[in-house]
Amino acid sequence: MAGYRGYSNYRGRKSTAKAAATVLLILVILAAVVVMLLQRHIVYDETGMPHLEIPWQKEEAKEEEPPDMGKLDLTLDQQPEEETLVRRGYAAPAGVLTVAAWEELQGTLAAQGLVYNAVAVTLKDHAGDVYFDSGVALTRAVKTEADTAAVLAEITALPQDTIARIACFHDPRIANADVEGMGLKNTGGYIFYDGNNSQWLDPSKPAARRYLCDLAEEAALLGFDEIMLTDVSYPTEGKLDKVDYGTAAKTDNMETFLREMRAVLEPHGVALSVEVPASVLTEGRDDVSGLTLTGVAEFADRIYAAVTPEIAADCAAAAEMEVDIVPLLATYDPAATGNCLVLG
Repeated sequence: MAGYRGYSNYRGRKSTAKAAATVLLILVILAAVVVMLLQRHIVYDETGMPHLEIPWQKEEAKEEEPPDMGKLDLTLDQQPEEETLVRRGYAAPAGVLTVAAWEELQGTLAAQGLVYNAVAVTLKDHAGDVYFDSGVALTRAVKTEADTAAVLAEITALPQDTIARIACFHDPRIANADVEGMGLKNTGGYIFYDGNNSQWLDPSKPAARRYLCDLAEEAALLGFDEIMLTDVSYPTEGKLDKVDYGTAAKTDNMETFLREMRAVLEPHGVALSVEVPASVLTEGRDDVSGLTLTGVAEFADRIYAAVTPEIAADCAAAAEMEVDIVPLLATYDPAATGNCLVLG
């Protein structure tokens, strides 16, 4: 009898396991059937990922009406035309920049009720004096005060356009310091004296051009928006028949200089402008200075000249070149409608 109970108990455990196996088998079969049914509704996107697309989802998508193209507003937003900003600049008198001098100038302009959106300061004048801490200028040519650097930093941080004026080939200091490498000579081999008993750099000499380009690059690194070159010229007074002009044409030497200047300033993203004699605008060239309008316009963003706004506008229209022509005015003209730079 004892053995029978043991066998009976064993038969009961075996029946429970068998039932569980049967249920598991049924679930597996059902799962397989579901997979087979759903496999027809699996779609793959462009990345290869599978997605389940149920039939009633398609029906809902089909029920959505396509947009009526006739009712769509395809009008592009019309941007307002940008108004042309009249550029009124003021050129501070040449000299050593200090906090006191700069504040005095600002006070004077405010008292006169004059508002400018551009300011020009002279960093090198035609006497050869340099009004910032230059690393390439002659030590004795640098004229600064203890707060000059701070004033320049304040000016270049202004929201207005900031212009650095640099006198070029009229420079008696460096011309006398390096006659052979930079100075303009006479036909006798000595330094040339113009009608004002002053000396010039020789545009045909690479060292003279390099010196001016280095000064302009230093000005660009100070943060100025525009480098304005003045005295881009051969002497125009004195015994000009005694000048040793060399073998190349004067216009070629000037264009070489402007090309080199443009290449130096281009990486710094600053504008290049040139002050020219009025005859360059009105006649297209000035053979004495060595400038032509087309030669300057090829490299400059702006051309300045001491002409009336009317003449500047006429010359700009006649030239048909992509360069701004800006008149230099002795006093502010409230009636003027175009760009100008007022010389202080």
